[in-house]
Amino acid sequence: MTEPAPDTTAASAAAAARHADRYGTKPPARRVWLLALLGVGVLVAGLGVAFLGFQKYGPKAIETEQLGYVVVDDSTLTVRMKITRDEPQRDVVCIVRAMDRDTAEVGRREVLVPGSEHTSLEVTTTVKSSSRASAGDIYGCTEDVPGYLRLG
Repeated sequence: MTEPAPDTTAASAAAAARHADRYGTKPPARRVWLLALLGVGVLVAGLGVAFLGFQKYGPKAIETEQLGYVVVDDSTLTVRMKITRDEPQRDVVCIVRAMDRDTAEVGRREVLVPGSEHTSLEVTTTVKSSSRASAGDIYGCTEDVPGYLRLG
């Protein structure tokens, strides 16, 4: 004697109903617009970081390189430096420092580098110090030349 087979359609309908009650009837919506928006945001952030990095670490209008220094005596230091400019015809002022063993500044001088036809120039300057200097340093250069240093 064979037993009647259970009604599989009724069992699967009941299982589907339980599934719908638990998880809902709609399949999860794909949020393509959210992924696209996220991709655009990452791209904009990357471009912003690249721009800021180029501003900070990219080529500068004035590049300086210290070629050496010589302690002449207890109150004098001679500093050699190389200055490279994007616009060589413009005047530049550089601040050169003399420092003691503790890296305290003991002398300072503003050096006017007049415009020329050459993009790179070697300049030697003398810095007077209040005590014996141990090292020389180029603090920085700018195209904003104060009026008291201008020629003519």
